[in-house]
Amino acid sequence: MFARIGRFATDHARAVLAVTLLVLVGAGALGVTAFGKLQAEGFNDPAAESTEAAELIDSRHGGSADLVFLVTADSGTVDEPGPRAAGADLTTRLAGDPALTGVTSYFQTGVPALRSTDGTHALVVAHLADEDAAVDEISDRYTGDDGAIGVELGGRQGVGQDINSQVGRDLLIAEAIAVPVILVLLVLVFGSVVAALLPLAIGGIAILGTFAELSVLGSLTDVSIFAINLTTGLGLGLAIDYALLMVSRFREQLADGADTRDAVIRTVETAGRTITFGAVTVAVALSALLLFPQYFLRSFAYAGIGVVLIAMLAALFVLPALLTVLGPRVNAGKLPWRRTAPSTVSSFWGRVAATAVRRPGLVAAPAVLVLVLAAAPLLRVDFGTPDDRVLPETASSRVVGDTLREQFPGDDSRAVQVVTTGAVDQASSASYVQRLAALPGVADVVPSAQGQRYDVITTEDSRSDSARAVVEDVRAVPPPAGVQALVGGDAAVLLDSTNSITDRLPLALGLIALTTFVLLFLFTGSVLQPLRALVFNVLGLSATLGVMVLIFQDGALSGLLGFTPMPLDTSMLMLLFCIAFGLSMDYEVFVLSRIKEAHDRGLPTREAVVDGLSRTGRIVSMAAVLLAVSFFAFATSGVSFIQMFGIGSGLAILIDATIIRGLLVPAGMRLLGERAWWAPAPLRRLHRRVGISEAPEGERPRVNA
Repeated sequence: MFARIGRFATDHARAVLAVTLLVLVGAGALGVTAFGKLQAEGFNDPAAESTEAAELIDSRHGGSADLVFLVTADSGTVDEPGPRAAGADLTTRLAGDPALTGVTSYFQTGVPALRSTDGTHALVVAHLADEDAAVDEISDRYTGDDGAIGVELGGRQGVGQDINSQVGRDLLIAEAIAVPVILVLLVLVFGSVVAALLPLAIGGIAILGTFAELSVLGSLTDVSIFAINLTTGLGLGLAIDYALLMVSRFREQLADGADTRDAVIRTVETAGRTITFGAVTVAVALSALLLFPQYFLRSFAYAGIGVVLIAMLAALFVLPALLTVLGPRVNAGKLPWRRTAPSTVSSFWGRVAATAVRRPGLVAAPAVLVLVLAAAPLLRVDFGTPDDRVLPETASSRVVGDTLREQFPGDDSRAVQVVTTGAVDQASSASYVQRLAALPGVADVVPSAQGQRYDVITTEDSRSDSARAVVEDVRAVPPPAGVQALVGGDAAVLLDSTNSITDRLPLALGLIALTTFVLLFLFTGSVLQPLRALVFNVLGLSATLGVMVLIFQDGALSGLLGFTPMPLDTSMLMLLFCIAFGLSMDYEVFVLSRIKEAHDRGLPTREAVVDGLSRTGRIVSMAAVLLAVSFFAFATSGVSFIQMFGIGSGLAILIDATIIRGLLVPAGMRLLGERAWWAPAPLRRLHRRVGISEAPEGERPRVNA
């Protein structure tokens, strides 16, 4: 099949490139509309009790206050004539805005809880009645300084708007940093300007194509704005991986005396097969995210699977067409100090592999120890959901959130919200309030006038275990007769979100492990190779996640990176796991393909490992560095969990390309010996029928008995 793809791409090279250009124009036009369709939320389980509670409050009780206007007196207190008059005018204008409901103001009610302890701040809260209303336009209309008061916007909707804006700015900064650095590195790695531009071309195709996909999906369902970050980072990174593999193999063929057409066909037949297998492996790992109810996670599956498959197709069809047109000119624009194209064989990685297979225990033991020590902080991991503290301290909604926490002790943002599905008589309501107030950790219970909504006030931080215990206790209290009580609020959202992920986690991990095992078996014909790969990948990923706990929960680099240490977002950890696992299996396939190819030629496992790693070590390490750069660029983000995603992904890639591929794989293969290729007789027969071979057409690989 791959030989036919290669022949098609070479025989119709210019037609393939022309069609690609037309498709890109259409994808670009559609893709630019994606940004206006994507959402900043999606962390909650839509079927959870806390979500049902929020929807009931919105539909029957005027909604929760998701917009908070922080009013600050320019001088003195908010009770002085100037600030009070300006605050009253703001209240009137907000109450008359059709996009808002439930406007409650200190200047209208005089409720002490809406005034700060020092008297310099007051609150006006409202509910966004029209979900399609532009929060940035509301902010523009009502925030700013008029000489008597200054107004800043916060609350859940304000946080979402600030995150959207921050992500857009961050993306431009990250790409402005990553693309020039990557281009310079590509020129150094490829040794020529023309070859260095090929990965950027493939990356551009993958990114624009996925933007178009997200635009279509954004019109049909909820899609997270954060999928954009994955698209750019992963699209550029995979393009680099695939282009390095294809161009290196193409140069090998040219150096062996093949003409351009034969070189392209043989390149697609071998490297194209490896790329396809690696891409499918990454896509399978990302497909596990579709099992989770949060559209934040599902969005990464949409984007990730899309960008992987588009990058794969571009590498299989567009890149061979480009190589056909370029031919030996792929080496044009050589660096002055490079007389020839860089060799694909690395003596350094060959020596590393030789050392590892000669002394496997001596190499593997310290490598495993380092990974285990790095993973140790996972034992104290805490989980949370994002709030305004993921933003820079200068962001408007972050300023509002910090002020609420510091100056408004009566702020009900910590409240556990209880809403009943029907009316409750006064006596039953009073009894229910009394039972709730008696619970441990409950400071007060504030019922609504209608007796169908209750704010259970607790002094516990909504992210703490004790706050989640309060939620469980509240849910255990029998509601008044004839109604059902739904419990929501921040602590309930965190509890439900964590439970929904952990409930599906075994299925997701099982799916990833099973499909990875099957795919690697089809690729190698061995049942031990998939097990080895899974064990090594879990080691590397555990080390990465442990370092993330140390940095983002414990705050080891908070001063340098400018974020507030917080419990780690459960959804982002799951995303990081799937991305890193998929990419590590991609590199596993790259290395294992050349080892297997050498073994199929008749080399013993020991020599095959050295040969395979010497031929792929340079490609994998350079690809890892380049891919890591594209992810590390997100460390400049002003959103802390995007920083975690970028740093975690980049670190996982580097750990995998060095400690795992460079040290543990050759050491592990040496310890297994020829048993590395073992499979029971029935599975060997199955592999002969349906397995995937790296050998070119007409050649049969050696099969171990």
